[in-house]
Amino acid sequence: MEHNLRIIISGGGTGGHIFPAVAIANALKAKRPDTEILFVGALGRMEMQRVPAAGYNIKGLPICGFNRKNLLKNFAVLFKLWKSQRIAKKIIKDFKPMVAVGVGGYASGPTLNQCASMGIPCLIQEQNSYAGVTNKLLAKKASKICVAYEGMERFFPKDKIVLTGNPVRQQLLDTQLTKAEALRTFGLEPSKKTILIVGGSLGARTINDSVMAHLDELQNSGVQVIWQTGKNYFENIKQQLAEKSPMPALKPTDFIADMGAAYRAADLVISRAGASSISEFCLIGKPVILVPSPNVAEDHQTKNAMALVNRQAAQFVSDAEAPQKLIPLALSTVKDDQILGQLSHNIKLMALRNSAETIANEVFALAEKQANKKR
Repeated sequence: MEHNLRIIISGGGTGGHIFPAVAIANALKAKRPDTEILFVGALGRMEMQRVPAAGYNIKGLPICGFNRKNLLKNFAVLFKLWKSQRIAKKIIKDFKPMVAVGVGGYASGPTLNQCASMGIPCLIQEQNSYAGVTNKLLAKKASKICVAYEGMERFFPKDKIVLTGNPVRQQLLDTQLTKAEALRTFGLEPSKKTILIVGGSLGARTINDSVMAHLDELQNSGVQVIWQTGKNYFENIKQQLAEKSPMPALKPTDFIADMGAAYRAADLVISRAGASSISEFCLIGKPVILVPSPNVAEDHQTKNAMALVNRQAAQFVSDAEAPQKLIPLALSTVKDDQILGQLSHNIKLMALRNSAETIANEVFALAEKQANKKR
């Protein structure tokens, strides 16, 4: 392989795309420190901040999704797509990548399309159990398709699929805290059962409303709660809680910086069913109640959740039923050690380890093949 290895990684939009992308980049650099990596994302999306914070360069494309409710607005979307194709082509010509990696999200479409048209091998990574639109469109042009679930040949050519799992944030696996130490970092008692509630970095209105509707039950349960409300909802929730009796066992926060400590502290997690989160729960063997978001394309979070529920590896509450059922189910579950043990055992069986390293090896193999063609 030639000394100067250059890789483009494209996609983003959500943490579920960005965390795997950064993990793949880190694995590439760990194996080949001389690897040059350039990210291509969508202007205005969170990758434009998260990727530089992780230490990588990123270029932005002026691309956005189609408006399915107002078709007339899509004229502007089509112009942005055309412009993004042109910008992507220039980025690729300047950077001269040997392989392109797509992780899903708006930017990966024009970037990988241009790479494929220029003879650059492409690898796509699909996080979900139900393939996203962008990756389905790119599949015919991809050399390799890395997936996290079995049965993905219903979306992709079977001969291109590699079952790798989803790369996760390494710090979640590396935490050295004991459970008691982790609980103390949140000001909680080691002797009590603890529920961790997360709705993503921005929060989840339904999950938050479910908690607020059952404050009295939580207060009287003897259970502790770490509650990431999301920054969009924190101030309003804080104000509402200030009007009620103090609840020292309830720890609301807008954002949890050390999620490794939060997972270690928890006996049970309540979460949306994003693919990256599910992969984390599998690797750490954490019992979880999944509340899929109804606001995602093709309802893929429900499909992610059911892949676990069908193997008795997670519990499920629909978004519509959450305000009534979520907290009562969580309180009964967290107090039942037999159920917690079964959930933990079954979810561990679904873990796919060393995903980032496996994907990195696939990237290197494509780069080697590309280098041999040029010799």
